[in-house]
Amino acid sequence: MKNLMFNEFAFSKEMQKAINDLGYEEATPIQSQAIPVFLEGKDIIGQAQTGTGKTAAFGIPILELINSADKTIQCIILCPTRELAIQVSEEMCKLAKYKKDIAIIPIYGGQSIDRQLKGLKKGVQVIIGTPGRVLDHLDRKTIKPGGVKIVVLDEADEMLDMGFRDDIELILKNTPKERQTVLFSATMHKNIVDLAKRYQRNPVNIKVVHEVLTVPNTEQIYFEVREREKLESLSRIIDLYNLKLSLIFCNTKRGVDELVDHLQARGYSAEGLHGDMQQNSRERVTDKFRKGKIDMLVATDVAARGLDIENIEAVFNYDMPQNEDYYVHRIGRTGRMGKTGKAFTFATSNEIFKLRIFQKYIKTKIKLQQLPSYGDVEEMKENQFLDEIKEVIKKGELKKYTHLVEKLLNEDYTSLEIAAALVKMSLPEPVKESLKESFKDSGREKFKDSRRDDFRKGKRDRNGKSNAGSTKEARLFLNVGKKDKVHPGDILGALAGESGLPGNLIGDIDMYDSYSFVNVPENYVDKIIDSVSGCNIKGKKVHIEEATGK
Repeated sequence: MKNLMFNEFAFSKEMQKAINDLGYEEATPIQSQAIPVFLEGKDIIGQAQTGTGKTAAFGIPILELINSADKTIQCIILCPTRELAIQVSEEMCKLAKYKKDIAIIPIYGGQSIDRQLKGLKKGVQVIIGTPGRVLDHLDRKTIKPGGVKIVVLDEADEMLDMGFRDDIELILKNTPKERQTVLFSATMHKNIVDLAKRYQRNPVNIKVVHEVLTVPNTEQIYFEVREREKLESLSRIIDLYNLKLSLIFCNTKRGVDELVDHLQARGYSAEGLHGDMQQNSRERVTDKFRKGKIDMLVATDVAARGLDIENIEAVFNYDMPQNEDYYVHRIGRTGRMGKTGKAFTFATSNEIFKLRIFQKYIKTKIKLQQLPSYGDVEEMKENQFLDEIKEVIKKGELKKYTHLVEKLLNEDYTSLEIAAALVKMSLPEPVKESLKESFKDSGREKFKDSRRDDFRKGKRDRNGKSNAGSTKEARLFLNVGKKDKVHPGDILGALAGESGLPGNLIGDIDMYDSYSFVNVPENYVDKIIDSVSGCNIKGKKVHIEEATGK
């Protein structure tokens, strides 16, 4: 079955606007199949793994079916763990962004019961909770289930394995029999089937069929990174491996546009591809990438569908794929026709669980690697340059050049001096700079070290000020301030995260309503400006420059 585009559904204007804000283009298989059936009011048994988009598959139709004028409880969603309950609640709140009269509340153990009681008294239509805590509220009569129209059992197999069967049955028995009952489970063992038979009416069975992995020649690697470190990490990896054709995946159209802007600002040859582009523009960009006129193509999953280009050296999951199928589809763009390829995935700490799901499905190890340092990148460039020299020597055919060297030898230059001069002329600028750093005189190095020690000995007060000892600093201006709801810690995190500058080397941070000043070591100024310009702090694009005058 063909996946539907989100604009093909007849959603309310408020829902369509929220979906557009989230940047969703194409529904996942479980969403394409479950949403229309759900909206018809039918019971559903959905078999799908975690990470397949199940929350939107039931969250969107629930929010479309809720009567916002009625302030009684109309829907109960049961989840096996508090973490999942919180996750489902957060996603549904994003989907309900423009449905101002719909109230959603998570109910789970470990949270203050008084806070939950206060929220329930205000009147809510959707409750998302763990079975034990929901049953507790039913016993206290603080949840009145008489108006419940929909019950969703999310990850039903997990709840049964955790011993919640009796709690689930008591909850179902306390809700009206004519309710709509929707059940999602990764497996369909006997207990699930028995539960469905007892509490559902003619359920529609929906099972998601996965794609098959066909990329044995692709090396799969992941890096654990913070969200704000992704751009710098991407740049280093591209430089380290000297990649030519790279395909970079983002989950949203907005993400594609922002990443392309950042990459172009850093001097990379990159263009974007997503569903909002005209067909002729998409064809033009794709053709440029196919012919090697651009090195990087940043795309959404939908835009890259059917993209068949040879010699793609690497695929980047800049944003974590939504599910196993998207992962397989993405990395299948490289390692084709017997050639080798690389697939790099950036994972934040709360996304590692998805990688485990992917590994289990594809039966292939996704290896963890440490991010390359600046030193690693420069060393790699030096080695590549030396390898090129060795290759030229191996090929021979140097006789017509040796007489030029002989002329210089006759002028009393040594062969070592001549070779060094030629290397200097040929070496890429970044590598030259790296070598300069390596051979600075020892006195200056000691001076730099003493400056670092001065900063390390300094302490910060709660306003972000540094009490470090005196040292030669530069003052930077940033176009963000208190009115942007930015705090000193946000600026400190952005500067350290984007530039790689240790946080303890950042000096005073003086904040005003619409701008700020930061003191930094003078020798880091260019690096900070290059890496921080254009990044976002609390949603505002940063302009940074060296301050002049007072």
